[in-house]
Parts: sequence; structure tokens; C-alpha cells
Amino acid sequence: MLRITDVVKNLLIINILMYFGTLLMGDPTNDQLGRIQLALFYPTSPFFQPYQIVTHMFMHGDITHLFFNMFGLFMFGPPLEATLGPKRFLFFYLFAGFGAMALHLFVKFIELNFLGASPGIINIPVLGASGAIFGLLAGFGTLFPNQVIQLLFPPIPLKAKYFVLIYGGIELFMGFGGFGAGIAHFAHVGGAIFGFLLILYWQRFGAKF
Repeated sequence: MLRITDVVKNLLIINILMYFGTLLMGDPTNDQLGRIQLALFYPTSPFFQPYQIVTHMFMHGDITHLFFNMFGLFMFGPPLEATLGPKRFLFFYLFAGFGAMALHLFVKFIELNFLGASPGIINIPVLGASGAIFGLLAGFGTLFPNQVIQLLFPPIPLKAKYFVLIYGGIELFMGFGGFGAGIAHFAHVGGAIFGFLLILYWQRFGAKF
């Protein structure tokens, strides 16, 4: 088993500390009241703050949300960091996270201005490392397409390239179908797309760091 690499270890620590540390923010009887200000609101929301562009990627709604994202980071991060190097891996992780945010906000813009969505959606925040994690999945599937992943549900082995395509297709279907309310499906898709495109760019043109 590949050891936990340095950047992955630090990202795990930051995310875990952010989750438990921010539980102390705000009203002690309602942990969402204070900590939700670190999630990302739509830019026209009265609750939007510029720092949310960064902080939302290190916030999680509950312990289950945190666990699954950190499990994905633990599984797919080390081989990517070992291949890309620490600096490129960190850039890749953040690039995928910001790409996820960009697609999420773009979809919200379309919904608000062309699809007749309720103006109230600007006050629904998004949070979590899921977009960056989907970028890692896409990067892993691109660099190690034939690496076999042992799934838990269903318990079958599957090559990484097929796993990423199936998972990405499910997210697209659920996003366009409006399934899974409260889940930012297009942020997941955005992270995967930006991660995939960055790997392709580096494979063709290289990286100067």
C-alpha cells in the first residue's frame, strides 16, 4: 500500500481540523448557524463573502460527508501526488476544486436567468471537498486507466477508467434530472472535467513547476 504522502496528509489534517474546529462557531445549540458562513453562497446573496471562495472547499456538512471525501483523498491522492510531485498535486487539487465551484455557479446562473428558478436559491450554500475529490478520481482514471478498483457496492472489481466514466455519468444524470436535492452534482462534474483537462494539458505541454 502506498504511504500517505505529505500534501495528502496536510489536506486531511486541515479538513478534519476545519470540521471539528468550526463546530464551536456561533450558537452552541445550532452548529450550522455560525459555521455556515464559511460555505459558499451565490455572489449576489447577502450572505456571500469573498473568503468563501476558498473556505468552502474545506468545510463539510456532517461527519459522513467528511468521512467519504477524506476516504477518497486517502485512496486516490497518494498515487497522484507520487506521480505529479507535491507542488503539481496541490495545484491540481485546488484547480479541480475551483473548477467545481465555477461550473456550480455557472449552472446556478443559468437556472436563475433562463430556467425560472426561485431567487431563493442564491441563499442555498455549497460546501465540501467533493469537487476536488472528483478531480482526483478523474486524474487517477486518466493516469492509471487500467488500475483495478475493488468496489464495495456492488462488490466487484472495475478498471479505473470505467469507474470514472460510470460515476461521472451518474452525476450528470442526477444533475440534469434534479435528483438528490441538496447535493451539488454539477460541482462534482466540474471537478472531474477540470481535473481531466489539466492532466491532458500537462501530458501535452508539460508543467513548469
